Amino acid sequence: MAEDIQDKIDSLIDRISKTDNRVFITLDRKWLFKHIDEQSDIDGPLSGKIIAVKDNINVKGLPTTCGSRILSSYVSLYDAAVIDKIKAAGGIIIGKTNLDEFAMGSSNEYSAYGSVKNPVDPERVPGGSSGGSASAVAAGFVDYALGSDTGGSIRQPASFTGTVGLKPTYGRVSRYGLIAFASSFDQIGPITKTVKQSAELLSIIAGQDPKDSTSAHVPVEEYTHYLDGNIKGQKIGIPEHLLEKGVDGDVLKSFHETVDFLKQQGVQIRNIKLKYADYAIAAYYILATAEASSNLARYDGIRYGLNQKDKLSDLFTYYAENRSKGFGDEVKRRIMLGTYVLSSGYYDAYYARAQKVRTLISKEFNDVLSDLDAIMIPTAPTTAFRLGENVNDPLKMYLNDVFTVSVNIAGLPAISIPIRPDSRGLPVGCQLIGKPYKEGTILRLGHSIEMSD
Repeated sequence: MAEDIQDKIDSLIDRISKTDNRVFITLDRKWLFKHIDEQSDIDGPLSGKIIAVKDNINVKGLPTTCGSRILSSYVSLYDAAVIDKIKAAGGIIIGKTNLDEFAMGSSNEYSAYGSVKNPVDPERVPGGSSGGSASAVAAGFVDYALGSDTGGSIRQPASFTGTVGLKPTYGRVSRYGLIAFASSFDQIGPITKTVKQSAELLSIIAGQDPKDSTSAHVPVEEYTHYLDGNIKGQKIGIPEHLLEKGVDGDVLKSFHETVDFLKQQGVQIRNIKLKYADYAIAAYYILATAEASSNLARYDGIRYGLNQKDKLSDLFTYYAENRSKGFGDEVKRRIMLGTYVLSSGYYDAYYARAQKVRTLISKEFNDVLSDLDAIMIPTAPTTAFRLGENVNDPLKMYLNDVFTVSVNIAGLPAISIPIRPDSRGLPVGCQLIGKPYKEGTILRLGHSIEMSD
């Protein structure tokens, strides 16, 4: 079995090396074949399956760069909790995928290792920050991929690449071994070709973890049992008021065709109002940058990572040189924003107020969902844009997350499902948002949408 997998991997690595899409940051044949030997005797649900891992999730013996120069020399000393579970299930980890630096971006253009190209159209972005993982699946390099979602970083690239991206409930999957961007928002989840594959992988990686105090004591389900096509009588809310401006016409057309299909299947569609949704982007970028500023303070060049040894004249200069050389422009921008909103005189005006808005958004979602099975909205307001089109316009880039950040603010589960492509053949994603720990419900609905194609 090991020899068969090695031949398969050899052929796959050769295929990957012939492309110029920058999907992977690390593909280590020596480590990989040792890993295959270790996995070859395991008979589990992932035996023989190939998995790509976003390069902000620790895999023992492989570099974990987070797409940043500051961690270019760091090799992980331990496996993340999700990696332990994948290995126990027999999965083969092929390598680490490219991402926006420290998962900060919506296009995968903010990586120190170059911009990932969308396999659907190499002149366009794959979305971010999990664009490498989504592209690995879309290109057919792997069976499954792991991404992380802080404000839409699994769902938006899934939408742009025509894949399925599942962001579980906050606490449903352990964050142990995930390099933090914004700890109260981050969540690991699967990116796959089909809803069934997402259900399979979630059943393996979900569960409470004593090493992660935020992971939930909620029993793990066999999520594939929900894929029965029985959606008649389900209630879905659609916030039509959020679709009145800024949404591409082709995206709207595909979305409404999907709504019509659901109606034909006996799903009850209701128009809902999310009055605090307009404040989600502002609240998210205040809170997430504040947490990023705190989390990234540990990268000083002393304990690990980039070390500018020739800049030892004084401690301040040493820190400044390491961080200036190590961090890219987008990370620096978010650190400065986060430090500003946490500073004396601005904490109450920005950070404390954003926390109050977060509470209102979370309560509103839970109130609306109390009488619904799910909320449905496009994953992104547009299809994949061209490389370089928005990279110098941070505000326009941030607005790509307008339909996804609320889910992370409220800690809810959500899934992006490919629906009918736009007039240019570019993928369009439809997002289903569920109640806490009710991933099964949105997987059932998503599977039915997927089967409609």
